[in-house]
Amino acid sequence: MSFSLSTLIQQIINGLSLGSVYALIAVGYSLVYSILLFSNFAHGGFLVVGGYACYFLLTQWGYNTAVSMAGALAASGLVAVLTERLAYKPIRERTPITLYLLIASMGVNIVIENIFVVTVGGRIRALPQSTFPTGVFELGGGVTVSASDILSLVVAAVFLVLLQLFLTRTRWGLAIRAAACDLRTAGLMGVNVTFLIALVFFVAGLLAAVGGIFLSVRYSLYPQLGSITTKAFIAAVIGGLGSLPGAVLGSLILGLAEMLTAGFISSQMRDLVVYSLLVLILLVRPAGFFGRTAGEKI
Repeated sequence: MSFSLSTLIQQIINGLSLGSVYALIAVGYSLVYSILLFSNFAHGGFLVVGGYACYFLLTQWGYNTAVSMAGALAASGLVAVLTERLAYKPIRERTPITLYLLIASMGVNIVIENIFVVTVGGRIRALPQSTFPTGVFELGGGVTVSASDILSLVVAAVFLVLLQLFLTRTRWGLAIRAAACDLRTAGLMGVNVTFLIALVFFVAGLLAAVGGIFLSVRYSLYPQLGSITTKAFIAAVIGGLGSLPGAVLGSLILGLAEMLTAGFISSQMRDLVVYSLLVLILLVRPAGFFGRTAGEKI
């Protein structure tokens, strides 16, 4: 495809919109990793829970968009907390080896995915068109931006700013940052570690639900939608696992890389570029752009 300035601008806009959604998911990965030092691959399941909860609240129970989104966030956060309590806590209490947690998270993700396949079916669903604004704005030169893309970018920015304020301005945010340095020491200093871990999983599940809702709008909804969190995990690795600014930066880089590849090379090359970027980062800077030592996370 030949180069044109309008195409470049269009793909940058699309990339920022997609990257903002990746950022919500990648930050959840980094939050859990910063505390427990394992990558929670059940995160994709939390995303699917959020998407389906929003869908059924809108279509079956007739709630408006705001109530449906709030219900979806609560449902996903609750599932994340239950997952930690029922699947991860027994393992943590028996062994310090985080590899077992990683394996368990893969199993939980498959369980959640198949629960939806069995109960609601595997067919593709679409959120009602009235869920979000559907208008398209013309910026000139053939460059357009949809209202849903603007909304996803704004909502993602708001949630990420609120998360940063929570981590830096609240008592429990301070506790999370302390636990990211040393979970055991934080517990010895009086922090309720059990509640803290549950809170981290609730926040991660909540952010996954927001990402799931906007991905459902962009790609439609189906039980395997959670597989897209693999790219968010890659974004977290690129930025530096355990670093929230790194997760955001890696997500924006990944979103731009995908959209620029689709716009100037081929949409079929998107995944090739994404995974090649991952390999390159691991070869050149294994810790990622914001990779830090275990005592300097978040």
